[in-house]
Amino acid sequence: MKISKTPIDGALVIEPDVFGDERGFFMETFQAARYRDVIGDEFEFLQDNYSRSTQGVLRGLHFQKTKPQGKLVRVVRGEVYDVAVDIRLDSPTYGQCHGVRLNAENKLQFWLPPGLAHGFVVLSDVADFEYKCTNYYDSRDEGCLIWNDPELNINWPCDRPLLSDKDKMGFKFKDLF
Repeated sequence: MKISKTPIDGALVIEPDVFGDERGFFMETFQAARYRDVIGDEFEFLQDNYSRSTQGVLRGLHFQKTKPQGKLVRVVRGEVYDVAVDIRLDSPTYGQCHGVRLNAENKLQFWLPPGLAHGFVVLSDVADFEYKCTNYYDSRDEGCLIWNDPELNINWPCDRPLLSDKDKMGFKFKDLF
């Protein structure tokens, strides 16, 4: 597999080895020993999540306040623009954002270490999104940044996304702490 660093400290784009021919393809989406070498042995995946969303849906920018989750994300159908925001106060890349196009064709994975806010917008008709988490989800601990905060200046490839009521009420980055 090929590993690419991003501008956010610890966040990585992972390109798995894919073996294909006219019949289709095969790839390992996760293997504990190999991924431990890439992201470190201090992380253990505890929960897997799967979502399906339609075109224009924007989910995020979500985070856990006191129980941060590392996430290994990928798209198995369709395409999304996936974004991470570094909200770790002690990070050298605090406040930086990075976006990656994830889709069923490129099969890329995005590793987000604990302490990042995360969101994505669906670019295809439908997208199936899967991710592994290093901590359990706790709705009482969830926070949300507003998707279009001018201070973050995220270049979303969508002008009028479909948002949940919760995501419409996200905090501005400057008000986070």
